[in-house]
Amino acid sequence: MADKPPVLRHPEKAHRADQAQPKKPGWIRVKAPTSEGYKKTRDIMRENRLSTVCEEAGCPNVGECWSQGHATMMIMGEICTRGCTFCNVATGRPDRLDVFEPGRVAHAVQKLGLKHVVITSVDRDDLDDGGADHFAQTIRAIRHRAPGSTIEVLTPDFLKSKPGALETVVEARPDVFNHNLETVPALYPSVRPGARYFHSLRLLQKVKELDPGMFTKSGIMVGLGEDRQSVLQVMDDMRAADIDFMTIGQYLQPTPKHHRVDRFVTPEEFKGYEKAAFGKGFLMVSATPLTRSSYHAGDDFARLRDARLARLGRA
Repeated sequence: MADKPPVLRHPEKAHRADQAQPKKPGWIRVKAPTSEGYKKTRDIMRENRLSTVCEEAGCPNVGECWSQGHATMMIMGEICTRGCTFCNVATGRPDRLDVFEPGRVAHAVQKLGLKHVVITSVDRDDLDDGGADHFAQTIRAIRHRAPGSTIEVLTPDFLKSKPGALETVVEARPDVFNHNLETVPALYPSVRPGARYFHSLRLLQKVKELDPGMFTKSGIMVGLGEDRQSVLQVMDDMRAADIDFMTIGQYLQPTPKHHRVDRFVTPEEFKGYEKAAFGKGFLMVSATPLTRSSYHAGDDFARLRDARLARLGRA
């Protein structure tokens, strides 16, 4: 695991003017985590010296998920080489990779008895392969220690990696390959400046070309300043890339230095997005204010698999 994040967690945002943080509506608020299940999951993570995106990104669902023994493990340290304006993960220069981390992740998966595990990471533009081999080693370690678990990866975009990085991850055969587009293309310069919308889209399309049977998944946040038509266009782009599963959730501003919340999208609007996405042919859609990439991922994976079987049965 990397050393503790730098004292200045977001040095690239220090010069930014503070953005007002509007009061959250009632449908966004969640209770503080206190359950015994939450404490057990937390203790297992601490014992195995593992990072989770649940904590690093300040996910509002951490209490619910950890109480059920679900956690999204974040490999390759706690420090990201990029500085997206929406993200609360620390930015800076990461440490060297921990070669024992894949084994510790697998041990935690086994100890938690996870039926479905989500593995994500920081961006590691400092590595030639963007950390692809480390993802592959982690997948193989979990297959060895917890062969009954299904595996979902939520990867970086490998934008600056050497050729073959994506192939390395796909060849390790995760059950679900997830990479988030995060927002609509017009907002990339202000929200995700280190990334490229069509590169991310092409990454997901290529996964299906490499392994047509692998489930692909992607998600966006709303409330950043997009309009409904641009969200519908992202849905069309995703379907053109043969993406199976789309998630849509409300953006929540981590600190005053982060991108402002343009507005809180209502639960009724989320239902409209869900209906539109299913109408465009996605096998699975999760669209609620508190939806996050790995929220209810295990249950959603079971529904995703059932939806494919049902569609094949109708073919």
